[in-house]
Amino acid sequence: MGDISAERRRILESPPPELVAQAAENPGGSVAVIDPEFIGDPNGYVPGEAVQGVWVVGEDGKLTGEFVENPNYGPPKDDFAKLTDSQHWLGWLAERPDVAVRDSIARILDGQVPGAVLEWIKVLDDPRYFTGGRRDPEDPQRVTVTRAGIALRFALSVTSPGHAREVLQGVFTWAAVSLDQPRGRKDRVWLDLRVDLDWAETQLRERIYLVGQDPAPGSN
Repeated sequence: MGDISAERRRILESPPPELVAQAAENPGGSVAVIDPEFIGDPNGYVPGEAVQGVWVVGEDGKLTGEFVENPNYGPPKDDFAKLTDSQHWLGWLAERPDVAVRDSIARILDGQVPGAVLEWIKVLDDPRYFTGGRRDPEDPQRVTVTRAGIALRFALSVTSPGHAREVLQGVFTWAAVSLDQPRGRKDRVWLDLRVDLDWAETQLRERIYLVGQDPAPGSN
């Protein structure tokens, strides 16, 4: 990436017009410096690690010359905290829900574009859940879970042979039925791009009843 400090000196000596314009639009704030190596569309999702740091802007809308480095700058990493820190029961999913979700998404991407590599994925919001079951007729307080599902909004980076890096956003949905019958259990997953979590939650409540039927195009 070259001598970053020397590059900053050059920028201060002769600030590019776009930096000057951004500073003017953010008096008293800051302007982020993003490493293009770690992103896809510059107008799309930018992982925190891709930000090298920020130029501090004075109240007059001009650069002060101060640059604050981002201590987390570097290759983006997976972030499943909003999934793994959840108090919701995920025993139906896997012993390691994060690994199960990542592996499933990686398979979907590779299935769509052979050779695709999932570089990193971040869960952006608290997931939405669906859990269904039946009550024990002899003990109404006891419920046996028979079906469950999860929808989580993500951002991810994928590379594939002959294609530039893409940073995608969407919702991954996983539904499973017959959880009370291990040998009869059936699972199905969906990867929907450019959709919101409210839409996906509504779809989850419908899709969970499709599990076990012939999959539709675009699902797995």
